[in-house]
Amino acid sequence: MGIGFKELLVILAIALLIFGAKRLRTIGSDLGGAVKGFRKAMSEGEDEENKRLSEEKDADFDSSASNKSSDKSSSA
Repeated sequence: MGIGFKELLVILAIALLIFGAKRLRTIGSDLGGAVKGFRKAMSEGEDEENKRLSEEKDADFDSSASNKSSDKSSSA
């Protein structure tokens, strides 16, 4: 049982009475900017994590490839 349309209208009407139209618009704008900043930070964090994982995978691949080539040269 979530919030229905009527309940949402009542909440918005009460908020409008308490804060006023101009202040409510400012609050909405500030909240939108905060959400945008949060999403940007999350995206940058994911990019850094993917880059780090990719570098670790490349390093593991390089070390395993060098181990295989040194094994071949020592056995020959």
